[in-house]
Amino acid sequence: QVQLLESGGGLVQAGGSLGLSCAASGSIFRPNVMGWYRQAPGKQRELVAAITSGGNTNYADSVKGRFTISRDNAKNTVYLQMNSLKPEDTAVYYCSLKGIKSEYWGQGTQVTVSS
Repeated sequence: QVQLLESGGGLVQAGGSLGLSCAASGSIFRPNVMGWYRQAPGKQRELVAAITSGGNTNYADSVKGRFTISRDNAKNTVYLQMNSLKPEDTAVYYCSLKGIKSEYWGQGTQVTVSS
């Protein structure tokens, strides 16, 4: 019923910036949390940042000060602005939408940071 579509991934140099976008379509109920997770080769998926429908945010320590998550509730879209990128940020980034009784995931978008 709910589908998430990520966009904005790509290849960037260390120190560069990249912006990700995720648009949710379908029946979106609130309250909910939209967020970004990432999974690097050989590693477990980890939370990068999350934002509630009320605007509260949470970031992984590794990205604090570099990444900014935001959302547009009218468009059911969440964004992740990534600055000062590091090679360690290389991963597949997944968008998620979590409601009270539901959870949805996007297909993932590759972010590669070269040195």
